[in-house]
Amino acid sequence: MFDNVIESLKSKASHMSYNSFLYNWSLNEDAPDRLIVRPVDPWLGDANSARELLDAAGVGARSGAKWRSEWWRADQVNDDIWISHMHSFIWLRDLRALDGALAREQGRLMIESWIDLYDIWNADSWRTDLIGRRLAMWICHYDFFCANASEEFEEKFLSSIVKQAKHLSNALDKANGIALLEAIKGLLYVAIALDGHEKWIEQALDALKSEAAIQIHPDGGHISRSPAILLNALEIMVDMRIALKAGGYPVPDFLGDIIGNMSCALRLLRYNDNKLGLFHGAQEGDPASINSVIAQAGTHKKSCQSLGDTGFERLELGRSMLVMDTGKAPDAPYDKSAHASALAFEFCYGKDRLFTSCGSHPVSEEWQDALRATAAHNTICLDYRNSCEIKKDGYFGRKVTKTTIHREEIKDAALLVASHNGYVPLNGITIARKIYLADEGHDLRGEDTLSCAFELTCPVETAIRFHLHPSVKASLINDGEEILLRMTGGIGWRFSRSAGVLALEDSLYIGSGVSPRKTKQIVIYGQMSEDEARIKWSLKREM
Repeated sequence: MFDNVIESLKSKASHMSYNSFLYNWSLNEDAPDRLIVRPVDPWLGDANSARELLDAAGVGARSGAKWRSEWWRADQVNDDIWISHMHSFIWLRDLRALDGALAREQGRLMIESWIDLYDIWNADSWRTDLIGRRLAMWICHYDFFCANASEEFEEKFLSSIVKQAKHLSNALDKANGIALLEAIKGLLYVAIALDGHEKWIEQALDALKSEAAIQIHPDGGHISRSPAILLNALEIMVDMRIALKAGGYPVPDFLGDIIGNMSCALRLLRYNDNKLGLFHGAQEGDPASINSVIAQAGTHKKSCQSLGDTGFERLELGRSMLVMDTGKAPDAPYDKSAHASALAFEFCYGKDRLFTSCGSHPVSEEWQDALRATAAHNTICLDYRNSCEIKKDGYFGRKVTKTTIHREEIKDAALLVASHNGYVPLNGITIARKIYLADEGHDLRGEDTLSCAFELTCPVETAIRFHLHPSVKASLINDGEEILLRMTGGIGWRFSRSAGVLALEDSLYIGSGVSPRKTKQIVIYGQMSEDEARIKWSLKREM
């Protein structure tokens, strides 16, 4: 908490120094004549989104200076999502996908209006991550929107690039996480694109090497443990490699190695439907975009089944696939988006998901906070409390600091044994989970063991949850002692347990989009009154 206060004070002090006439004057510099290198942007845009942008901008009807200012003063101007999208200029990809003279002109007009309105430092539009994205987008799409541009526009455009890059160089050490990677990328793009700014290449690569050692685990996973953040980070790394090659600069060995490791980790967290696992704030994502990033990474490194440093294990047998969260909670500040999902797993058969976490929300903080809870995942919960304490400021208090993992595989079966200490500070209870997969993937068995280091003073309520994908239909059978699950296509599975009360309850799923979808969850309720308790459960395919 004290560290957070110090960082807040430092941020306010920086803002005071940046928001001054002298500082903004110091950023002025004669504009270069041209861009000597323009790296390609390999990622696809959406022409339909471009048409919506043109309609919102009132192209043809709103060409005056008044309307140009209103492009940046929409009703959502205080919304961070709106600011991040518009001021990053990521939508230039969409205009490029639409193509045509109208799209080119609109891109140029919006860049010019932005420079007219935001040519001096601003706390929102001059965030280091936004500057990084904006500069990369401007440079990559220069040939698209700058065709037939006037000399006056080009001079204004190039002057703004230098001005923003100088601030980025000054403020690079003020960022962290993905925001820092975005800032490094933007500085590198400018250094490669402009003659005489090679010192920024050295600064960017030094910062990248240092930060990559912090953010990227040796197994290629991201420190946040989020598949979505890993995907974003890998895209940034690939972009920087493309820019270096475009400028004729050697790609550092460490960058090539990191891209290979990250691609391998991402493939473990990508399911057979070519979408992501729903761990730590991730949604399914767009399969075309995910595949494109992996393809651009271009590594031939063999896919792995275990991320020991990041904390994920994957089992595959026949058409069945299971991924389990076996890692410790990340350190601050990366725990602010992490989920209390110790030993949670997801299970798929073919391209269809059966057991899945509830997911997350792309924009709503209320939904994001709610779905971080242990109860939103396929794992065990004690006394209705989270396996990691989620404090009011979003960071973890009590959390998982120790895990164990053991894995065995033979030709016809696989076994995972893992444990965590998240509840030990509360009640001394360590949770261990065994997952066994056999019979060509048609037989999934689990055993959850609770062990207390001392004599319990009062019973502990237990609940083991299994959230179902909305496409799965569930019904109680055998007088409520078993549950029959029916997947798309008619494939059936039978769920049973050894102890506790079996229930079929309502749940929800936000694996994609912004609207929760209704679904069901299986819950095994129980009570631990001795020093050890064991609950077995199984899922077997109906043949």
